[in-house]
Amino acid sequence: MTHYQKPIRRDTFDKVLFGAMALLALLGLMSIMSAVNSLGFSNAVVRTHLIALPLGFAAFAAAWSFNYQIFDEQWKPLYGVILALLIGVLIFGTYQRGSKSWFVLPFFSFQPAELCRVLTLLVAAAFLDRQGRAISDMRTLFLLGILLVPVFGLIMMQPDFSSVVITCPALLVLLYCAGVNIFYLSLVAVFGLVAGFFIITWTYLYLHPALRDYALLNVFADLSSNVWYILGFVLLLVVAAYGAWWIFKQLRMTLPVFYFVLVAAVVLAGFSAGVFVDRQMKPYQRKRVEAFLAPQSDPQGASYNVLQAQIAMGSGGVLGKGLFSGTQSRLGFVPEKHTDFILAVVGEELGLWGTLLVLGLYLLILWRIVVIAYMASDRYGYLVCGGIFGMFLTYMLINFGMLIGLFPVAGIPLPFISYGGSNLVSSMLALGVVQSVYARRITIA
Repeated sequence: MTHYQKPIRRDTFDKVLFGAMALLALLGLMSIMSAVNSLGFSNAVVRTHLIALPLGFAAFAAAWSFNYQIFDEQWKPLYGVILALLIGVLIFGTYQRGSKSWFVLPFFSFQPAELCRVLTLLVAAAFLDRQGRAISDMRTLFLLGILLVPVFGLIMMQPDFSSVVITCPALLVLLYCAGVNIFYLSLVAVFGLVAGFFIITWTYLYLHPALRDYALLNVFADLSSNVWYILGFVLLLVVAAYGAWWIFKQLRMTLPVFYFVLVAAVVLAGFSAGVFVDRQMKPYQRKRVEAFLAPQSDPQGASYNVLQAQIAMGSGGVLGKGLFSGTQSRLGFVPEKHTDFILAVVGEELGLWGTLLVLGLYLLILWRIVVIAYMASDRYGYLVCGGIFGMFLTYMLINFGMLIGLFPVAGIPLPFISYGGSNLVSSMLALGVVQSVYARRITIA
């Protein structure tokens, strides 16, 4: 008998986790119905969401009743499922919103990247669970990278930047929970920061061409397109790495040369990733970055969505205007109001208290995931909860931060609240896995 076949106690259901999820789903249904009430395709949106809701609860129930530990045992076939779905959508998928990311079925569309995000966390947790003491070695991080590169590569071929934006922070949290060496974990974070720095800085220089009058900034602006500048950048990294090593040596703080070479390599990799993303960005995605950097520069264009969403939220006041009574959203001033900017509808119609209720329910879910992680009967359950915690934390931070101008518009839904059947079902599936960890926190030999 394998370990995942052990009988369990049956009186183990986290009502708080389920209640918070169900209440968010109810608020989401009402908000979506209100948001699309004045649109010509409202019936199709509501019908699709009403199909997705029971499917989501069914996925939650199935994941809860199904022993999560089998994912640890069968992680390789699960990895194969991920690759098959992502390859399949590139071959048989349909273009929607500029990305070949959807399977179009008779009654609804399905976005496999949403499901693959959850499955990737399950696979990564299983891989890390097997590393033991080797978890602190650089080799472990390298092997995990080899495992994940095909997944991210296939997602980027669609392209679907939002899936990468959500998955990467979740993986960082998972790596931290697994006990990966902090230095190596910091290098992963540095890679992302460097890539983001170059993308944002290049966009900022594009918005402010006068800055290119300065020779150094002009060189920086052309860094991604001029071969000689790229070679000069690589040489500068080599000199900087050697200089840092020499300074440490003079201070009698001897560190292996390997560490300095590794940091330089990570910076170079981050730069390369920044160049790749910068060249792959579609015009509407670049507009989102521009709107983030200069929201007042084009109030009728790139910044329109954010500014109108903020106006709608502000007009709701403390108590809101009431459900189905939001003027800004119903009159069409808030674009994408049932998806990216659903919080603007919540803020306008339910007011500050409604927005705080949504935030509070998300924090309640995150708290329960943390509690369940520490209750897990095995390391794999702990790691799975850590990855899912990172995923929902990223969702929450980006959606709330987007409306107050802390993050650019990323086209990322707010689970349980935004319209999107694939995201709803996948999110409920993820919490069902957490519920399964809770149900099996005490096993009987």
